[in-house]
Amino acid sequence: MLPRSSPLLFPLTLVALLALAGCAAGSPTGPTPDTTPDAAVDTHGAIAGAAELAEPALGLTSIDAEGRVSHLDLLDESTADLGTVRAPDAVHGDGRYLFAMDGAGVSIVDSGVWTWDHVDHFHYYRAEPRVLGDVEGGGAGGSGGGGVATVATSNSSTTGGTGLFFPESGDAVLLDTEALSKGRIVETFRLAREPGAGLVVPVGSFAAVAAADVLALHAADGTPTGDSADCVDPAGTITTRVGAVIGCRDAALLVHVEDEEPVIERIPYPAGTTAARATAFANREGRPRVAALAGDDGIWILDTRARSWSLIPAPEPLVHVTAVDDADANLLALTRDGRVLVLDGETGAERAASAPLVAESLAAGASAMLVADQQRAYLNGPVEGRLWEIDFADGARIAREFPAERSPAFFVQTGR
Repeated sequence: MLPRSSPLLFPLTLVALLALAGCAAGSPTGPTPDTTPDAAVDTHGAIAGAAELAEPALGLTSIDAEGRVSHLDLLDESTADLGTVRAPDAVHGDGRYLFAMDGAGVSIVDSGVWTWDHVDHFHYYRAEPRVLGDVEGGGAGGSGGGGVATVATSNSSTTGGTGLFFPESGDAVLLDTEALSKGRIVETFRLAREPGAGLVVPVGSFAAVAAADVLALHAADGTPTGDSADCVDPAGTITTRVGAVIGCRDAALLVHVEDEEPVIERIPYPAGTTAARATAFANREGRPRVAALAGDDGIWILDTRARSWSLIPAPEPLVHVTAVDDADANLLALTRDGRVLVLDGETGAERAASAPLVAESLAAGASAMLVADQQRAYLNGPVEGRLWEIDFADGARIAREFPAERSPAFFVQTGR
C-alpha cells in the first residue's frame, strides 16, 4: 500500500475525481444529512449523511473473544472502539458490515466505510460506524456446532438483500440491505424450512434458498418464483461479478439475473473426479475466479465466467486458500504451520512463502483468517495478538504489522 505522501497518489486521486465528475454531474461530494436518495433511481451507493471520498477508506474491523469490536484504519493506522456484541463463533463480511454469528443469532456491525462498484469505476463513502443490533433465530444451540447461522451477501452494501439461514430452527431470513445502510434491521421474509444445512443467497432482487436438498428461488417478499434445482448438502457460497455460487455435493449452482429474470446454471465437478468437494469459497471481492480446498486432495478453482472447475495440486497440507484472480493468477494459502504461501493459480507451484506467523493460533484451534485484496493480503493471529499486511507480489513480504489493542479473534476487511 502506498504511503499517503507517495508521488503516485496524485494521479490516482485525480482519476478518481474525474470518474466521480463524469459519472453524475452534481452528485454529492460531502455529507448530505437532509437528503434521502430516491430508491427508484441510481444513487451510486450514496446514503443520507455519508461523505463521498476520493479513495477507499480501507480498514480491518475485528472482534475479540468477548465480543468487543474494533476498527483499524489502514490509512492513518488509528484504532476506534465500535462497541460490543455477543461473543461470536464465526464472522462474515461484505466490505462494509461485520456479521458475528453465535448459537443464538447474528449480530450486525456497520463499519461505516464502503465502496460502490459502478463496473468501470467506483464510488467510496464514509459514515458513522455503529452496532446495528441482532437477528434472532438460532434456537438453543449455544456455542458452535450446528447452531451457527450461515450468512450470504451480495457485492452491494446499500441495495438488494442479505441472507441468513439458522440450521437449528430452519429459519430462512432475507434482510433488506438498503434498510441496513440506514441503520435499520428489516426482514423482507422469514421462511420455515427443515432444520439442517442451508443457505439464503441474495441474487439481484431475488433470493435462492437452499435447504433439504433443494434450491428454490424466491422474490424479495418470499413469494416462490417456481424455479428450483437439486442441491444435496448445500455448503459454501460466494458472489462474483458473474453471479452467486452455491456449493452442492456434486456441483456448484450459479444463479444470476438475465433480462430481469433469475437463471440457475449447474456447473458439475469434472467427470471421474474423486477429490473432496468444495465447502467454502474465497477470493478477492467480486472477481470471477474463486478458490476452495478439496480436502487434502488439492485446491479447486472455479471460474464462474467459463463455468468450469480445475483441480490443482497443493504443495503441502493447507487450512485455507483464496484466489486473488489478478494478472499473475496469484493464489494465496495458509499452511498448517502458520505460513502464508503465494501459489501459481494455474499450476499450484509455490512462488513465495512467509515465515510462520500464526503457528500458535492454529495449534490452539483459533480462527486465523487470510483475506486477499488487490495489492495486499491480511492475516490475524488471535493468540499472537497481531494483524499483518502482506505484500504477496513481493515475495510474501510483511509490509506492516499491527499490534492489536485487543486480541483479534476474527476480522473482516472493510471499505473495499
